[in-house]
Amino acid sequence: MMYKVQVRFLFHSDIKIKIPEIYDDSVFDRLFGILEDVNEKYNSYAENSYIDKINKNSGHFVRVDDETINILSKIIHLSNVIGGEYDITIMPLIRLWGFYKQNPILPPLEEIKKARKLVDYKKIIIDKKKKRVKIEKSQEIITGSFIKAYAIEKIAQEMRNIGIKDAIVNAGGSSIIAIDEWGIIVENPEEEREIIRNEKGMPVKIAQNKYTGDDKYNKYNDLFEIKIKNKSYSTSNQKNTYLLINNKKYGHIISPKTGFPSQNKQVGVITENAFFGDIISTGLYNQTPHKFYEIMEKLSEEMEISGFLIDKEGRFFYFNMEKYF
Repeated sequence: MMYKVQVRFLFHSDIKIKIPEIYDDSVFDRLFGILEDVNEKYNSYAENSYIDKINKNSGHFVRVDDETINILSKIIHLSNVIGGEYDITIMPLIRLWGFYKQNPILPPLEEIKKARKLVDYKKIIIDKKKKRVKIEKSQEIITGSFIKAYAIEKIAQEMRNIGIKDAIVNAGGSSIIAIDEWGIIVENPEEEREIIRNEKGMPVKIAQNKYTGDDKYNKYNDLFEIKIKNKSYSTSNQKNTYLLINNKKYGHIISPKTGFPSQNKQVGVITENAFFGDIISTGLYNQTPHKFYEIMEKLSEEMEISGFLIDKEGRFFYFNMEKYF
């Protein structure tokens, strides 16, 4: 089958949509229009979005629509399952660490402790009857970890409504939805390092030594290829977004419990819903291997889910991934 592609920049990412060429280009406008609507209404960075209004009126109830309530309710549920290591009120810590500053410095421990007191998704109050939401004074919600996945999930649903049965949506490489079957290359988060593989060619560890280009399994040193059908793939790593303080890298995914950036290397999650997948991959990024398995087992009781974790030592841990290779 022949395809056509359009790429537009939204949510600080290149959003790439590939559909069969039999469809008119107006379909792209229709699909990207959905993204623009989500951005305008629910992106915390968008002026006068519902989330922006909640943030600017912290300590007071703000009138919202049903969709805002639905989004926040699902996030709170998954945050509970993940054990609080996913928290959309993390913004005070992100600001403290200097992700919006030119010359960041290592925050004092006392300042980290102070900012952590503002980070608690359980203090988000949702009044479904009156359609209003309140966060505590000085709390701030950030939508960056889920908003583009939520938006492309709506795109995928619209594609199905149109009758498109073969397509792929790629939001910056970290959130991908496949309609029908597509192959996805999973990249090495530390591409300069060699990958140690088992006898089947599966990665088991990212080594300390430099990659020489002699990898007999993949000359480009990618991790592996997965094939997904009518599923989403979400991944979290800190390869491209980090602070360099005193010649040490600090990634942008911060643990709400410690106040420090996680040292894990990568998480990948396959689910039937990209919105859920992005939330889960971010939350799992802050977990130990033991907690990774424990949470994945819990999640598997309410959804079909697979994934992997690469911990801070470069070791690989897989959950129900075999069927995708």
